[in-house]
Amino acid sequence: MIPELPWVWLARIRKSQGRKGEVLADLLTDFPDKFQERKRVWLLSAAGQPNESAREVSLQSHFLHKGAVVLHFAGVTSIPEADTLRGLVVAIPQSERAPLGQDEIYVGDLIGSQLIDVSGSTEHRVGVIEDVDREAGPVALLVVRGEGKNADEILIPFARAYLRKIEPGRVEMALPEGLVEVQTSPAGSPPPEEA
Repeated sequence: MIPELPWVWLARIRKSQGRKGEVLADLLTDFPDKFQERKRVWLLSAAGQPNESAREVSLQSHFLHKGAVVLHFAGVTSIPEADTLRGLVVAIPQSERAPLGQDEIYVGDLIGSQLIDVSGSTEHRVGVIEDVDREAGPVALLVVRGEGKNADEILIPFARAYLRKIEPGRVEMALPEGLVEVQTSPAGSPPPEEA
């Protein structure tokens, strides 16, 4: 199980933006509107080590821009200063996460978890959840790295009908028959039949 990190990632700084020290960052949060409420955030490396020290900064302004966010931190007033922030992650402590409604989960809590198929008489470990694609369609897709000889990328619809249980480091789903096999079979060969 992956240890819980003390930080929640909000954005990853891509580059400087503008002439006054602003930066353009990729959004890593489901709640970009919460930047409005944030007066302080922390900057840390993308390695995200559990005991890493972070630099607290004041957020002067922000605005959403083409699926990303432009941020301006106090004390960063030039392009060269903004360039030094490239690659850093904008984060907040776990304790400051936005509250969730009933039956909601943070996407970040799924990443790194084992996906277990519990549809049969015995459970089957599918692989590790590496990402969640929320733009693939009406249902988000779990991007799972298979195990062993099936170390391919497997896409699993994160549908409520399949979900059985979520625990720290473990997601249990009852997957439709053949969903995993059709994605891990060599091209042109049908999935193996059960005896």
